[in-house]
Amino acid sequence: MAEIINLRMARKARARGEAEKQAQANRTLHGQTKTARAIAKADKERAERLLDGVKREEQDSPKS
Repeated sequence: MAEIINLRMARKARARGEAEKQAQANRTLHGQTKTARAIAKADKERAERLLDGVKREEQDSPKS
């Protein structure tokens, strides 16, 4: 005798599997790891601080 299968649960399981495959494809195409994002953010902030530190202040002097 054949095993009884709940079709609703089978459809949902198949949909979850397909969604996971799509999510994996999107992660490989568009994703960065959390660590890579944190490193990039830290590098950007460090560069901005460095540039702000060496920036010369403009003096308000009247041009004659």
